[in-house]
Amino acid sequence: MIAVIFIGATPLAFGEPYIQNDQQYIGDDGALHIVGEVKNNLESPLNQINVQITLLDRDKHPITTKETNSLVNTIMPGMKGPFDLILTNYESKKVESYLLDLDYKISYPKNQVIDISESEMSRDSHNNMMITGIISNRGDITANTIAVIATLYDKEGNVAAVSRVHPEPDYLRAEDNAFFLVTIPDKIQANSINDYTLIAESEEYATVPEFPIGTLVLLGGTLSAYIGITRYSSKITANLIFATNPK
Repeated sequence: MIAVIFIGATPLAFGEPYIQNDQQYIGDDGALHIVGEVKNNLESPLNQINVQITLLDRDKHPITTKETNSLVNTIMPGMKGPFDLILTNYESKKVESYLLDLDYKISYPKNQVIDISESEMSRDSHNNMMITGIISNRGDITANTIAVIATLYDKEGNVAAVSRVHPEPDYLRAEDNAFFLVTIPDKIQANSINDYTLIAESEEYATVPEFPIGTLVLLGGTLSAYIGITRYSSKITANLIFATNPK
């Protein structure tokens, strides 16, 4: 049923935020998901990030317009925030394609001192996929309402699934560390996942937006906007951990 995808939100000029790596899929719950990520190419942070999605029928006539928000509340310069619009089976019956539009506001910057120092993707005995890792607060005050956001990609580099979790407890004192667990419950999508990125934020802080020099060399600079974000590769994961925590 779902065949053609229209990408309506592309960068109009250098430096503008835009939507990339979007696609639609039917999950194992029968719902239609439209996923993607907002890239901030401005020199200022973004917040109140709203994605408008116009659903089209097979004749490319508008059916209705839905809205969803970035899972990252504040997207720092050079960074990304994923989104996921979920439509029930009834709502998605006539949907064949879609158009995207983006709305946002300029925000005050956050101190970038949250560090995802290590992470690992694995499966449990029931073949459920999960990402585990360690998050650190390098700031001077407690980080409150911490969230870890995972964006998962297929082999083509499109967003395959997204997930947002709050570690327990969801606060982290200065210079403290905490364990986090991100689950990917959709087994259909989990089978197509090839790699992933992680980002973390709190009310006060955001993830540090750069890799150590050794990791930049390892990844060829392709993900230079992030620290602690790991690809689904044991070799890369091992080097990221070493680069972040050299002996």
